[in-house]
Amino acid sequence: MKVLLFKSLNRLGNRGQIVDVTPGYFRNYLAPRGIAAEANPANLKRLEREKKQAEKVALHDLSDAKTLAERLEDIPLKVSLKAGENDRLFGSVTAADIAEQLKTAGYDIDKKKISISESIKKLGMYTVHVKLHTDVTAKVKLLVDKA
Repeated sequence: MKVLLFKSLNRLGNRGQIVDVTPGYFRNYLAPRGIAAEANPANLKRLEREKKQAEKVALHDLSDAKTLAERLEDIPLKVSLKAGENDRLFGSVTAADIAEQLKTAGYDIDKKKISISESIKKLGMYTVHVKLHTDVTAKVKLLVDKA
């Protein structure tokens, strides 16, 4: 039986492929879960519509990420922590600290999207990377000073 996959499966195929499966597998597993449908012209059109819709959403998300990256690169962040001699911090600045500063600036960014290339244990100016999209990474300036 020829079916059209709406979702990718490891051993069967990728989304949009037409594969040959047994009628029982289709009837008992693929169809009830919405993974596949019979390969007919109506379902092919449905898949094309879903692909176009997904492309629109992806383009919109990409443009939103680019504008957000531009805004994030314009704002300087400032973290004030206790420091000892030789301007060494008691502890270090973490991604959670940076996410909190971004939240106070009005941007709700998950700490998992923030990457710090070197551990921040001294006072000074640093550049932190925020991954907003698979293709968009913002470089945020971070000033660490004494509290």
